[in-house]
Amino acid sequence: MEQAEAHNGSVAGEAPSAGPAGARPPATPEGMALAYGSLVLMALLPIFFGALRSVTCAKGKNASDMPETITSRDAARFPIVASCTLLGLYLFFKIFSQEYINLLLSMYFFVLGILALSHTISPVMNRFFPVNFPNKQYQLLFTQGSGETREEIVNYEFDSKDLVCLAMSSVVGVWYLLRKHWIANNLFGLAFSLNGVELLHLNNVSTGCILLGGLFIYDVFWVFGTNVMVTVAKSFEAPIKLVFPQDLLEKGLEADNFAMLGLGDIVIPGIFIALLLRFDISLKKNTHTYFYTSFVAYIFGLGLTIFIMHIFKHAQPALLYLVPACIGFPLLVALAKGEVAEMFSYESSAEILPHTPRLTHFPNVSGSPASLADSMQQTLPCSHRRRQQTPSAM
Repeated sequence: MEQAEAHNGSVAGEAPSAGPAGARPPATPEGMALAYGSLVLMALLPIFFGALRSVTCAKGKNASDMPETITSRDAARFPIVASCTLLGLYLFFKIFSQEYINLLLSMYFFVLGILALSHTISPVMNRFFPVNFPNKQYQLLFTQGSGETREEIVNYEFDSKDLVCLAMSSVVGVWYLLRKHWIANNLFGLAFSLNGVELLHLNNVSTGCILLGGLFIYDVFWVFGTNVMVTVAKSFEAPIKLVFPQDLLEKGLEADNFAMLGLGDIVIPGIFIALLLRFDISLKKNTHTYFYTSFVAYIFGLGLTIFIMHIFKHAQPALLYLVPACIGFPLLVALAKGEVAEMFSYESSAEILPHTPRLTHFPNVSGSPASLADSMQQTLPCSHRRRQQTPSAM
């Protein structure tokens, strides 16, 4: 998982010092406060709205439009798959030319980013279309074989409104592809995060604890035990992190001294927070106690991550602070209310998602650089669009 860190030139997590020719001046306190405050706000938006949209997505009538469900078995495998992916990318960057690898990955995320952003803005844009808008229906169908052996590979339904959203998202995609501008990067990053929180569902709280606990160890090991995480994060040019310039006040939109937060540090706690929102709804008490508690816990954990990173001037594994907060705070509330048994007996797949398919291709949304590619391949079929089979993993 990528970590909250100061991304200053060649050494992640270290504030640059003035002196040698070409060295960047240190960030001002105002610039750092603006950067980290903006990162926190950007992290909260996809968690909050993604959790709300996860409830709507879960209540979908069509089984083929259901979100993907992560089981306890998937959660246990998650850190292993993520570690293999991360180490594989590290070796690729060491053996092959970084330029060509990033060119290939840029095209890959260009396509996924357009689809993710289109899916994200579609519900909002639908409100602005006039009533008499000529909304035609389309279907993209690919099959394999013939007769009784014919199998659907892709069955993608969309309409004219979707095409408009796709065209708007393509503009952002071209901007990102040509300029790699941090604003375009963040638009794609926010879209990936919101889709991940909305469309990846934990089946119960125990699975969430297994997932977060495993990634807690994963994150700490790869950040403190090796330089693999930081090396890949610095080499990987793709919208798999949110960035904000610490020198925005001095250089404007052309600023280049960035603080960053990996999308895995948003999506992983986010899907657990979304699960607690659905648990709140299942209690039918017209309160969202556990959702708001975990939401506040996330703010506390992320703020503590940034504080520790600033004090020690070193990249921090955000899950080291986020996991205890996001699990511990709601658990304390459940103990106080005497609802621990109800919390751990709650089954999201049983109450709200009776026909949710099991996750067969394990997504790496743990924050490793391949996370968003895999997660979007799994999750994009939800909402009102349909695909019968997801693309193969990267």
